[in-house]
Amino acid sequence: MIPAPIPDNEKERLEALYDYQILDTQAEPSFDELTLLATYICKTPIALISLLDRDRQWFKSIIGPMPPETTREIAFSSHCILQDDFMIVPDTLKDERFINNPLVISEPKIRFYGGFPLINNQGFAIGSLCVMDFMPRNLALAQTESLKLINHQIMRQLNTRRHLFGINQSVDDCLKSLTAS
Repeated sequence: MIPAPIPDNEKERLEALYDYQILDTQAEPSFDELTLLATYICKTPIALISLLDRDRQWFKSIIGPMPPETTREIAFSSHCILQDDFMIVPDTLKDERFINNPLVISEPKIRFYGGFPLINNQGFAIGSLCVMDFMPRNLALAQTESLKLINHQIMRQLNTRRHLFGINQSVDDCLKSLTAS
């Protein structure tokens, strides 16, 4: 196993992630439905919306047998965020980055990974949308392109959620100042 290097822009990347105020939040249907759609399109048993914190990978949405988070060191998404586009690992046992990864050699025994980095408007990769399988495989072009569209929708949902959170915070601040007067 070869852990992914830390991005040069890690400090700014983490600030961008934290700006969304989404880590450790409850499941939300708007994200879970997109993740489920990814499994249907790609015909995979696992799909995730992964967000990469300083030392952990936390899943906003999980379809399939995965824990709610993993260490960042073993996260496939740690490699995915280093790319600007789709990352595919057709067979994890043939890729030196993952051959001894605990997620590969023990449960859930991942053999295939495909993911797009979740890149915000400032260009920071805060996580990924990914699909996984227990057997080696590839994806058809239509599946990859569909995943890209879902990835864009996830970023729109994240941005909308962040915007609404900001509006709610402003309203709360106004109400507090009015009641204090």
